[in-house]
Amino acid sequence: MSESDAPAPRLARHVIFGEQHDRILNRLESLDPDLAGHVRDFAYDTVYEHPALDLKTKELIACALLVSLGSPPELRTHLRGALNAGATEAELRGTLLMCVPYLGFPRTIAGFEQLRAHLATTTEQR
Repeated sequence: MSESDAPAPRLARHVIFGEQHDRILNRLESLDPDLAGHVRDFAYDTVYEHPALDLKTKELIACALLVSLGSPPELRTHLRGALNAGATEAELRGTLLMCVPYLGFPRTIAGFEQLRAHLATTTEQR
């Protein structure tokens, strides 16, 4: 198989969103088509495709940043995305724990609540 025959690499957003890819993009489209385009084209197809960090590291950073913003739905997406990108539950827990000295207990506890809810959902689906 030549290089031109090789399948195109998956975009980061496909890995992060996983099976939820179309649902997430449709949700963004329903909020505002321009917003959806900016999120898709800039945040994911430009920033996330930058090669300086691997996708798992980018997702762990995104999780910490979303804890700081107090954005539960987006945090849940990126907790799932971090796992899809190869992070372990222990790495997610370690990332969330790093939020305590910088963000305080309430935001960090809320982050752990999102992790627990996501893990419970994935356990039920098995």
